[in-house]
Amino acid sequence: MKAIDEEAFEKLRLSGRILRETREELKGFVRENMLIIEVCEKAEELIRRKGGKPAFPCNVSINEIAAHYTSPPNDIRRIPEKSLVKVDIGAHVDGYVTDTAVTICFNPEYREMVNAAEQALKKAVEAIRPEMPTSRLGALIEQTIRSRGFKPISNLTGHSVGRYLVHAGTSLPNVTHLSLTKVKVGEAYAIEPFVTVQNAVGKVENSPEATIFRFVKQKPLKNVYAKKLLKYIEEKFKTLPFTERWLQGIVPKEQHMEAFKELLISKAIMSYPVFIEASRKPVAQAEHTVLIVEDGCLVLT
Repeated sequence: MKAIDEEAFEKLRLSGRILRETREELKGFVRENMLIIEVCEKAEELIRRKGGKPAFPCNVSINEIAAHYTSPPNDIRRIPEKSLVKVDIGAHVDGYVTDTAVTICFNPEYREMVNAAEQALKKAVEAIRPEMPTSRLGALIEQTIRSRGFKPISNLTGHSVGRYLVHAGTSLPNVTHLSLTKVKVGEAYAIEPFVTVQNAVGKVENSPEATIFRFVKQKPLKNVYAKKLLKYIEEKFKTLPFTERWLQGIVPKEQHMEAFKELLISKAIMSYPVFIEASRKPVAQAEHTVLIVEDGCLVLT
């Protein structure tokens, strides 16, 4: 196996195992009317308890929200009845990132759509191998989804993962596309089909809300509390995404809002907008992280 040594491989494998166990436990934990923040905190606590660290805040994206929603501090939102709940989690061990997601379906009407996402993931995992063009993988995912009467989200993709990097540079689109990019042996990829109904636009757009952030670079800051917050963010999360929930108590409560605002305005940190399906139609998702080996792939999650 090229490009990955034994130590890195073991850390990736452990990271994947932690996530797999966490995902399976969450399936039985999530229920209707539950506070979203309970799901987020449970997922992140399980990852830590099993010996990993969250690679990004637990995403709980409901119905037409496709990705990037995590609970802000003191979130009072709940999981609605008859909803489609996508739980997307990431873990790392010493920076080695894995990423997985499951859709928990409380609405029988959308069960087939969830199946389509899972089938597309299954086919992609079976087919992926070294030197496979990403265009061929995307075509296979799209074909699987469409053959079941659903539509892929065309502007959301899977991605390579790297050390302290959730998106390491290579995209794996879920649709037919033109690209010369090929999958490489020894690299890890998160494959994640997103599926919606036939009459949806099949694209996501940015909502004005953002609940997930990432360190960009050190900037000259006026506010002493902003400096303290930025130092903590850089040391603690490096290039990995974080949530304001993880910053509670770092600076005095009454100074937090002002300090955090300065970090955003100065562009010392960036935000990830919540993604919503453009026609407000429900979205399902399934995801595994795989490691590319000589004769195919090893599912890490």
